[in-house]
Amino acid sequence: MTNSMAKLLFLLVTVFTSIFPAATSTSAGFEQGFLQCFQAILGNNTTSEVTFSKSSSSYEPLLNSTIRNARFLSSSVPKPNLIVTPQSLFHIQVALLCSKKNNLEVRVRSGGHDYEGLSYVSHVPFLIIDLINLRSITINMDEESAWVQSGATVGELYYAIAQKSKVHGFPAGSCSTMGVGGHFSGGGFGTIFRKYGLASDNVIDAQIIDANGKILNRTLMGEDLFWAIRGGGGSSFGVITAWKIKLVHVPSTVTVFDVSRSLDQGATKLFHKWQTVAPKLPAELFLHTVVGVSNSASQGGKTVVVYFTGLYLGTAENLLPLMQNNFSELGLQQNNFSQMTWIQSVLYFAGYSIDESLEVLLRRNQTSSSFKAKSDYVKEPIPLVGLEGLWNMLLEENSPLLIFTPYGGKMSEISESETPFPHRKGTLYGIQYSVNLVSNEEAPKHLDWIRRLYEYMTPYVSKLPRQSYLNYRDLDLGVNQGKLNYENAKSWGLKYFKNNFEKLTQVKARVDPGNFFRDEQSIPPL
Repeated sequence: MTNSMAKLLFLLVTVFTSIFPAATSTSAGFEQGFLQCFQAILGNNTTSEVTFSKSSSSYEPLLNSTIRNARFLSSSVPKPNLIVTPQSLFHIQVALLCSKKNNLEVRVRSGGHDYEGLSYVSHVPFLIIDLINLRSITINMDEESAWVQSGATVGELYYAIAQKSKVHGFPAGSCSTMGVGGHFSGGGFGTIFRKYGLASDNVIDAQIIDANGKILNRTLMGEDLFWAIRGGGGSSFGVITAWKIKLVHVPSTVTVFDVSRSLDQGATKLFHKWQTVAPKLPAELFLHTVVGVSNSASQGGKTVVVYFTGLYLGTAENLLPLMQNNFSELGLQQNNFSQMTWIQSVLYFAGYSIDESLEVLLRRNQTSSSFKAKSDYVKEPIPLVGLEGLWNMLLEENSPLLIFTPYGGKMSEISESETPFPHRKGTLYGIQYSVNLVSNEEAPKHLDWIRRLYEYMTPYVSKLPRQSYLNYRDLDLGVNQGKLNYENAKSWGLKYFKNNFEKLTQVKARVDPGNFFRDEQSIPPL
């Protein structure tokens, strides 16, 4: 759509919306007012194809289709008044302006992986703009770039790249059902980010529809807004509909390994060593750890198990001496390694067999569990006594899961103010804590446990501020209440963004001074 056409359509919408009175403050009133506005511009046929009210038989299946945290499937969770599934940018423009006219809050859903459900839950009258129909991927191998619509999943992007090249990839996450819209806008890391940076570090253009319904690319939005949406979360600034990314080169052969050690196999000392080794390894080698509990026959109960999983952008022949020279204590041998193509490693880290058809990356359905997650960043190695206390806390739970992601490499070369994502030089590794809540009845005790675990870790993690990762959304850090202001939002904003938070609020004030795009942790206008 050309800019002149967008302006014409924007004017048309503005004229139509001025005709109708604002909705009455009842659920039915909000819906009726929105649909009346929408139908007047787009007609009955289009409206019935792309809007779904609670009375529609498609409403509940559509709502639940990409709820990735089963905590929010409960009937007690607030539901949207309407779901809009736009088939064009104009549909989004109309939805935004009709929402504004009828006092409906807007939530935008790409893949539904927001840990706190902010892309599909609100406690005020709201609608969801679900981007499921806007998922095209256009790859330009001459430029080594791609335009990806925000409704596409990471798996669909990897699949599309693999159809064009065996030696190109992209540094995004491992979970194939994540929508690129939220993933890219929050930073987005994966198994090759130590070599190439975050997904957001490799975005070179974007398309966004602002609160006034204007369609903007990088040139039109300005460098400050382009900066903000690459790690600052897109939902505070508009509806990001597409991203232009630069593809990266990957070797024809990569190597994967996965070994586990329990406490009686020396897991504690190995993990202690891992803390200083993994961030300093060559950027081509990603070696993360996953920690959980399992039954132990030798110890007659539960034990902590540490999984050391690596991806090396190269051959096993080169990896073996690298591991022996840097982490000989792990005892890796040639038979621990599996060589494969990069796209097969994508299957591996997504939990699929490397022999499966690549079409599995196109699957959008995913079994969801009920969970709570939190995050931290570590600047200094946790001492042995700290690790032993951590293990004891894990043994209190049935299904804890901790993922430790090493930084360093390319991440240490990028300034923490280059994008809103500030966790760069000086970070040894990030931590994701998560626990299965099992059921609504059992949830309180599991929530209490993970919050006690987070408190226990206080002496061992980053300070002033204690840092967190936006894409591991955590409302325990603080929420917007009543009239938004900078001081209140600092409780969580500084944790996610450090000193970049103030600049984000300045950008917000310029592009959305009326705070139309808002949620429990949206950026307030300064």
